[in-house]
Amino acid sequence: MPVADSCRKAGISQATYFNWKKKYDGLLPTEMKRLKRLEDESTRLRKLVADFSLA
Repeated sequence: MPVADSCRKAGISQATYFNWKKKYDGLLPTEMKRLKRLEDESTRLRKLVADFSLA
């Protein structure tokens, strides 16, 4: 199936597909889950620091 068809079916742009491919290419599913957890934790910590800075 061509990339364009897959993107259309998934409801994403081809640019998004290629950005994700560049970011996640070669990662195993366990590594992808770990990366997602780290990104979520980083976001949470940034919010805490921002809230603390405002106080």
